[in-house]
Amino acid sequence: MIYETIHETRFEYSSPVSVSHQVLRLKPRATPAQTLHSWSFKAQPTPVSQEMAVDFFGNEVLDISIEGRHRELTVTAKSVVEVLAGEEVMFDLSPPFEEAVEALRECSSDDSLAASQFCYESPFVPIDGAGREYVLASFPKGQPLLSGALDLTRRIYRDFKYRGGVTDVYTPVREVLRKREGVCQDFSHVQLACLREIGLAARYVSGYLRTYPPEGEEELIGSAASHAWLSVWCPQYGWVDFDPTNNMVPSDEHITVAWGRDYGDVSPVNGFIVGGGSHKVLVSVSVTPVEADRVVDQSAGR
Repeated sequence: MIYETIHETRFEYSSPVSVSHQVLRLKPRATPAQTLHSWSFKAQPTPVSQEMAVDFFGNEVLDISIEGRHRELTVTAKSVVEVLAGEEVMFDLSPPFEEAVEALRECSSDDSLAASQFCYESPFVPIDGAGREYVLASFPKGQPLLSGALDLTRRIYRDFKYRGGVTDVYTPVREVLRKREGVCQDFSHVQLACLREIGLAARYVSGYLRTYPPEGEEELIGSAASHAWLSVWCPQYGWVDFDPTNNMVPSDEHITVAWGRDYGDVSPVNGFIVGGGSHKVLVSVSVTPVEADRVVDQSAGR
């Protein structure tokens, strides 16, 4: 599938801002299953400087600086990206999870060494025992790794209620486990904490999800939002994605933008301002399928 994505973030300030410096992770990644055909960026007011770099996790990061008094900042990123369906995974034939844990401990290959950095706690995903009892129900002794991860995905979908406005980025995993409600960011953090609790490697993924309008209704442009899910490392298959918010294994309707240890590593827009007073943030995302013959590939040479 080929999609055009538009991600707009607008900041409205109660008093003028004199300086704004923002770090943006809005450019979809190029992966074996994902091709970025084009990407463009615009900010209003116009930045006095902007520089693209690559962070520790391989995500492309755009740093922008804006000077001059302003009460509103709008950041818009557009992309055309092609996503292929992943190879079929035989979950029951994946190795026992204990074998993966041992491989990660020994760092017996370059792949396991690279994956092992995602075994440890991170700022938003502590390993403090809160999720241990919950995760062990999906991982009895000898459980195939990917079957256990899939079962955990299903249980989080079943046991937790999607409800916006009851959590924020700073809500502890322990509290989400207790209240059993939140949004995609929370559910991903819960599953990461559970998997790392038993020694597995799991990373946070941010991106977009194709959405469908209710039957008989038109899809509203900009009605979608950023989405979050996670990947689990398996010695046999490498990184395999799971989406606990929707109880599914992502395929060609999930668009990957960035990955890291948790939300803090992949926040789409993050920075600081001088002035501004109180502020309001408005975000809209649209994900629209496009025909292949309409795509102009601008990826050559990048």
